[in-house]
Amino acid sequence: MPTSPKLDAGDPVVESKNPDVQFGRKSNSKPWWYKALSFLLVASLLGLGYWTQSRWEPILESWIRPAAANRPKPRPPVVSIAEAKIESIPQFINCLGTVTAFNSVTVKSRVDGELVEVAFQEGQMIQEGQLLARIDARSFEAALNQAKGQLQRDLAALELAKLNVDRSKNLPTGGTLSQQERDELDAVYKQAQALVDVDRALVANAQLQVAYCNIIAPIGGRVGLRQVDQGNMIQANNPNGIAVITQLQPISVVFSIPQDEILRVQNQLSENAQVPVIAFDRTFQNKLAEGTLSAIDNQVDPTTGTLRLKANFENTQGLLFPNQFVNIRLLVKQWADAIVIPSSAVQRGADFQYVYVVQSDNETVDIAKVQVAFSEAGRSVISQGLSGGDRVVIEGTDKLQPKGKISLPGAGPKPR
Repeated sequence: MPTSPKLDAGDPVVESKNPDVQFGRKSNSKPWWYKALSFLLVASLLGLGYWTQSRWEPILESWIRPAAANRPKPRPPVVSIAEAKIESIPQFINCLGTVTAFNSVTVKSRVDGELVEVAFQEGQMIQEGQLLARIDARSFEAALNQAKGQLQRDLAALELAKLNVDRSKNLPTGGTLSQQERDELDAVYKQAQALVDVDRALVANAQLQVAYCNIIAPIGGRVGLRQVDQGNMIQANNPNGIAVITQLQPISVVFSIPQDEILRVQNQLSENAQVPVIAFDRTFQNKLAEGTLSAIDNQVDPTTGTLRLKANFENTQGLLFPNQFVNIRLLVKQWADAIVIPSSAVQRGADFQYVYVVQSDNETVDIAKVQVAFSEAGRSVISQGLSGGDRVVIEGTDKLQPKGKISLPGAGPKPR
């Protein structure tokens, strides 16, 4: 390998104008024929591209443009609508109530003795005055007979005393009685009369004790489970009694309303003598009875802010039982000619409520601000903002906007 000549310290340095030579690098310049071949290749590619575009562009346009022109436009959202109806509709408030019996009596014996008969079935509906049980009355009947005998004895004494008084007043000629003797005869007569009055009271009391041996129902209603079995000795005024009778027809329900509803209830009472009240079960699915409002308490409970009310029910079907919890619907207003729409049509904005109203062209909707008086059972009463016959959107509102297009169910795209 050739080596570079060494330079002595005294030799002159000659600078080369070629940078490759100056920095010790080889030249990498291409030959002329390589550049010419590259130019021809690029020119051929450009020519081929231009020829392809001019040849295939009409064909591609004949395929793509008609397909794009025949493509259907996006269909507006399909919505369901409902018509605003004019109806007479009642407005209720819902409350929780407790069934309360008009009368509930614990049947007790008023005399001591052996229970010899139970004349009712547990859970039986009984009438007032019906026999429920009997107590052994033989001892009381003996006391009655004794009182009657004593009465007869004293009646005979009274008759004798009366005869003596009459004789003293009608003495024969020449017969005389002192004033003292006359007074004594009058006193004996009055004592005999007093004894007769006492005996008659004893007879009446003995008869009453005999009557108490037959225990009868003081009220009509349903009798509960018996507390004493036949054959047991019972005592007068036993706190447990023999059974409990509860009056079921009629029956009442006590419930509470918020204090803010008092004004509407008072207005309804002033307009109607009888305010309807409906009792439902706890699920609000089954109606138990219909009644009327009968009483309003005289003060608001300060702890709950509620007022107690009482309603009476005939309870002809016997579906209400004392201490049963029921749901109460109290009528507070009867709306006449009210605008009623489905509650699903009402939308809520930032500070107002509105509905989408279908325009007369059946293709666009617009919003209408409304005021909802109340909503119940999926229906809303509109007090302002709609008229009868207006059509409102109830389904598909999430895709709508004011002045937007819509499609009604069953309406296909218009022909081109």
